[in-house]
Amino acid sequence: MKQKTLTLWSAIHKWTSLICTAFMLMLCLTGLPLIFHDEIDALTDSGDWQPANPDGPLLSLDQLLDAALAHRPGEVPLFMSFDTDRPVVNVTTGPTPDAAAGDMHFASFDRTSGEVVPGHEGGIMDFILQLHTDLFLGLPGMLFLGAMGVLLVLAIVSGVVLYAPFMRKLDFGTLRYNRSKRLKWLDYHNLLGIVTVAWLTVVGLTGVVNTLATPILETWQNRSLADLTAGYQGATVPTPQEMASLDDAVAQAQEAAMNMTLQFVAFPGGDWSTDYHYAVFLHGNTPLTSHIVTPALVDARTGAFAAMREMPWYNKTLALSGPLHFGDYGGLPLKILWALLDVITIVVLISGLYLWLARRSPVAGAAHRQTQASPTGGAS
Repeated sequence: MKQKTLTLWSAIHKWTSLICTAFMLMLCLTGLPLIFHDEIDALTDSGDWQPANPDGPLLSLDQLLDAALAHRPGEVPLFMSFDTDRPVVNVTTGPTPDAAAGDMHFASFDRTSGEVVPGHEGGIMDFILQLHTDLFLGLPGMLFLGAMGVLLVLAIVSGVVLYAPFMRKLDFGTLRYNRSKRLKWLDYHNLLGIVTVAWLTVVGLTGVVNTLATPILETWQNRSLADLTAGYQGATVPTPQEMASLDDAVAQAQEAAMNMTLQFVAFPGGDWSTDYHYAVFLHGNTPLTSHIVTPALVDARTGAFAAMREMPWYNKTLALSGPLHFGDYGGLPLKILWALLDVITIVVLISGLYLWLARRSPVAGAAHRQTQASPTGGAS
């Protein structure tokens, strides 16, 4: 590689790394507990809760929706989801149908009594999730973190390009313990960076996709569902009192998708539905299709079945990016692997920052002249 080309790639690697490092550190640190969010939720749950009437009949979804709205007077329903291992329905409400994530309220209800199930009133995990997702800034925060993710991918690509010329006189995995402290950390940075390059690229790209959730869902609404909303010009989002039976809507969706499992319901006016429909989401029953949802849409005012639409490719990409980003599809062993790689990435980021700062010191000047830029995840 010519020296001019090497210098250009080195500059790209340095500046993309420096700009995104602080935010990548924040994402790695907040992402670590989020990998184990299910296990942490289980630990913080006392486990003492039992359904009020374990042998009794389950309340209808309409009854549970009424209980949720009575629990949050003046709010409207946004989502309803269902626990798989206990008779519990989770309802998300907000002040308006298009409420921001910070204004939403999540509560769980006993399907045998309608009583609130304790232990789901928010807390530190909700704080960490929102910080990781959008910096408490909503869509602008998500898009900003997406831009940082793009810079991370550029840093990775430039680092890989630089790795070969840097290592041309060294064996893979060489750690020069007998040289300066900066060279020793440079070798650690290079080795750990190239070992994690594939994983970090996948996590970085899926993170970028996740930050585009709102534009992706708006595109789905405006393009794929345009024909279903064409006849509603001038209509407003129905109030809870104007909505047709939720039980009937779910029954129609399940009848249309005999071999699929109910996952959640999105109410009219939100990102996951239209302004006029219940969107009843169902998923497949294989390890892969369980992460791909298909919505059945039911007119929220009349209860008439509208359509069942397979999600377009960009929605499927979004659906698969979440579990892939957090390693949430292969059980605890995969989560542990994701956590180890996350910790290694933190070391790569910190070492890259250290190498850049050390380079500014007079002591490191002579050592730097013997080396070129480092390969992945940081600036040297």
